Amino acid sequence: MHRLLKSFVLPVLAFVMVASGRAADPATGSVPFSREEFVAALAGNFTEHYKLEGELQLELLRTWSAPMRMAHVWTVEVADYPAVMASAMLARCRVLADGQLASEYTITLHAALWRDAWSARLPLPANGTFDPALLEVRRVDFLRDRDALPVAVGDRGFIFSRSIQPDRLLTWHDVSRRPLVRKGDLVEVAAIDGLLQVTMKGLALENGAQGDTVSIRNPESKKDFAAQVVAENRVQIHF
Repeated sequence: MHRLLKSFVLPVLAFVMVASGRAADPATGSVPFSREEFVAALAGNFTEHYKLEGELQLELLRTWSAPMRMAHVWTVEVADYPAVMASAMLARCRVLADGQLASEYTITLHAALWRDAWSARLPLPANGTFDPALLEVRRVDFLRDRDALPVAVGDRGFIFSRSIQPDRLLTWHDVSRRPLVRKGDLVEVAAIDGLLQVTMKGLALENGAQGDTVSIRNPESKKDFAAQVVAENRVQIHF
């Protein structure tokens, strides 16, 4: 029975608002809880729960009634998170006043997650090397533009996988890692067994970027094997 009951206990994150800079009760020093503080606490909880990057903005879509009391410390706990972050969400939460339950809410939210993303400044040719000088940074809502390419991604190890027109937001579909091994090229194969290493030539049967596993053919035996791409025209296998 104990094991069965335990399965219904959900982990709860809490965002604590300590009384500071608000009009306090002169007798007790306690303060009321505002709508702005409630929304800020929710944003803190959601950011932590979903491990979000960027600036999360939440908007309550229905009337919200503040707890009818005052406290020194206000705590917001989200008891039921949506399965995934979305622009429109429903969540259940409770507000604690100095550790005691003050109010419970079922809330409807509109959310926006603002992050910097890449946008094309000039025409970008297919198979061209990724170059930030050809791009500009744009602030976008990643809950709306989910495929947008964040500025944290992208270096000269990437190429543009298709041509892109100016002033268009880049997406993950627009870039790919630059192949270090290309289909049809002869590559150097390092066969490693402990401290022993033997090199030979092999024919690449497919393209591969850094870290990819590709099929290689031995030109003499005509046998195929899998190897990992480690550098330009270099692969290795371990025995």
